[in-house]
Amino acid sequence: MSYLNSNQLKQYEEEGFVSPIDIFSKDKALDIRNEIEYIEKKIPNELEKSGRYNAHLISPLLDEVTHNPKILDSVQSLIGKNILVCGTTLFIKNPNEKGFVSYHQDAKYIGLEPHNWVTAWVAITDSNEENGCMRMWSGSHKNSLKDHDQKFNEGNLLTRGQTVKNVPKEKTIPLILKAGQMSLHHPTVVHGSDLNKSNDRRIGFVIQSYIGTNVKQVLGKNSVQLARGVDEFNYHEKINRPKSLLREKDLKLKKKKMIISKTFFTRDLQEKVLTSE
Repeated sequence: MSYLNSNQLKQYEEEGFVSPIDIFSKDKALDIRNEIEYIEKKIPNELEKSGRYNAHLISPLLDEVTHNPKILDSVQSLIGKNILVCGTTLFIKNPNEKGFVSYHQDAKYIGLEPHNWVTAWVAITDSNEENGCMRMWSGSHKNSLKDHDQKFNEGNLLTRGQTVKNVPKEKTIPLILKAGQMSLHHPTVVHGSDLNKSNDRRIGFVIQSYIGTNVKQVLGKNSVQLARGVDEFNYHEKINRPKSLLREKDLKLKKKKMIISKTFFTRDLQEKVLTSE
């Protein structure tokens, strides 16, 4: 068993994240990278823009990561034994491209309540300050949700450029990970990342998020997988795991999940904005 120890639990409670956590070998990480890049070559644009969501539905190796027992043990330490996979995202920063992630809080826009959920950021390549690793504003999860601007700025890997104002970057902490390691972070901790200034890609696979079965989707609509335990609430539609790489049925499911989620999210966001004015 690889549950979080007392020091790791204390770090998560005090800082809003825990890192690094060893998950699998560099050789395994390279196999996963090769599968990602095979998909990119086999079906161009499949993993770009909104296509980067839920690649675990078409990739057996990414599915394997999502259901990795070491990850689930760590997650169980934080949210309990009944665990659902709500979704995944690939964050790929190519060299010489303007890819960054503005400082934000996941809970501000993902729409999962209560906050009995956690995000796992798994390094498929090394992630460091040179290639734009994630940075955390330690302790920021203890305060209420902050106002976010929607900048839609060029190069921002967040769909709407959600940005928290006045983040003291000099106080943020870089989460340096080797390929095969991961970090876990709280829904309300403020985090972001800089440009990739290296000569290689920086690939992160993010399970966003692992949720307790008591968590409802209050913004948008999502389907989930049961990762561990039992779902005693049944708030969400269940979907299956992929049986092979790029199976046509799974490609259609991934696309359907993207369309439904985007449609409901956009509608609910518009309603929220209109009613708040």
